[in-house]
Amino acid sequence: MEGRYDAIVLGGGAAGLMAAATAGQHGRRVLVIDHAPHVGAKILISGGGRCNFTNINTAPDRYISANPHFAKSALGRYTPADFIALVDSYRIAWHEKTLGQLFCDGSARAIVELLLAECARGRVEIATGHAVRDIGHADGRFSVTHGDRTATAPALVIATGGPSIPKLGASGFAYDVARRFGLKVVEPRPALVPLTLGGDEMLFREISGVSAEVIARAGKASFREAALFTHRGLSGPAILQVSSYWRHGEPIAIDLLPDRRPGWLRDAKRATPRIGMKRALGLPERLADALVERLALAGELANIPDRALEGAERRLADWRFHPNGTEGFAKAEVTIGGIATDGLSQKTMAAKSVPGLHAIGEAVDVTGWLGGYNFQWAWASGRACGEAI
Repeated sequence: MEGRYDAIVLGGGAAGLMAAATAGQHGRRVLVIDHAPHVGAKILISGGGRCNFTNINTAPDRYISANPHFAKSALGRYTPADFIALVDSYRIAWHEKTLGQLFCDGSARAIVELLLAECARGRVEIATGHAVRDIGHADGRFSVTHGDRTATAPALVIATGGPSIPKLGASGFAYDVARRFGLKVVEPRPALVPLTLGGDEMLFREISGVSAEVIARAGKASFREAALFTHRGLSGPAILQVSSYWRHGEPIAIDLLPDRRPGWLRDAKRATPRIGMKRALGLPERLADALVERLALAGELANIPDRALEGAERRLADWRFHPNGTEGFAKAEVTIGGIATDGLSQKTMAAKSVPGLHAIGEAVDVTGWLGGYNFQWAWASGRACGEAI
């Protein structure tokens, strides 16, 4: 049984559905194929089930790629304001959290239903529950066998994401397809992922569940948000952010008291000499206990030399952790790396060497910060692709 289409989209996630809806509404006959029983699985669990669907602070410098300029074109042509207008047109209530993050007031399912409604407007056909068994390319047409059906089209869109969150069925399938057609792949690794600690730093596992607002740094990147100590190491928004920039073997630095000025411990000693070191830190009790133990500066400030207090200040402002790894793709929100951008057009997301082949969303080597940036890349790259088909 064969169906003929203008475009076949592999993957029913955010980018794939946006591309399909856009192409369909431009009069193209589009088929979306997804191996899962339902589309949008990753959307449904995002943002704690409320879908952090964009970020009003979206800018190209908030994305990581071997080519930092690649995302500019698509992001500039489809902005957060454009997607907000679409959300508003469906009367989906939303709110802004910290740092420009926008969430649904209700369930993330509203975003999936929006995308399905947009696909319906474009008469997009959606086939779920069958894995792709074969992909061919001959005489200017792609053929995709899924289940007992074979579909053909002059355009094929790779939108199956990366291997993050494999429990939802995520895999490196996109890279296999890309390599089959001669496209290069930048080594994928987990991103927006908790970091694990070992050795001497296992002490901090004992304060699992404690969080504090910090400035976390990896390389030249720094983020001020909450860090969370876990039974395996470090997590929380600040850590997830720097994990995208961290490379194995490198330390990360954390300013545990980002609002304190140099000399604050000496000043506290002058003002309240009888105050204890733990209390002076003003941090959650279990965290203060762990830090004071490592600093070996227990007792009243009056009994601690100024030079020792200055050393403690410097260490608290630049506490070095040496992660021994990450919690892997199982806990990673997204994937860094993917289909190399040097083989794609930044305007159409089309492969330069294979007419009709496109790659979008997380499958591509473009990875955003935590907080709605990756969804905005999905909408923008999907739109660029859909308009070009």
